[in-house]
Amino acid sequence: MIDRSQLHSAGTGSPVPAESSVELDRIRRRFRELPVADAIRGMRRARTLLDRLSDRLGQPAVPDLGPATIPDQLAVLVHDAYRVGRGAGLDGELAELRRAL
Repeated sequence: MIDRSQLHSAGTGSPVPAESSVELDRIRRRFRELPVADAIRGMRRARTLLDRLSDRLGQPAVPDLGPATIPDQLAVLVHDAYRVGRGAGLDGELAELRRAL
């Protein structure tokens, strides 16, 4: 029997709500579609959110590994923030970032 108390997001057991998961997928797709120059500008925009999430989690800033890694770094920090109960408002911040890309 499945313990439903452990299911948080679309039955996956992830602490990340479906709205934020959708935005992370959209950001990942958008970064794949961007020309390199636009991806670099997008990386700078994402850096602000990455730094805020690192601060929120009490962690050092994630390293700058280029635009190809941004979606993965963001997904890990978002997951960690929700897992420890510090994900309030993230769906809106993710949507804002996606719209800025």
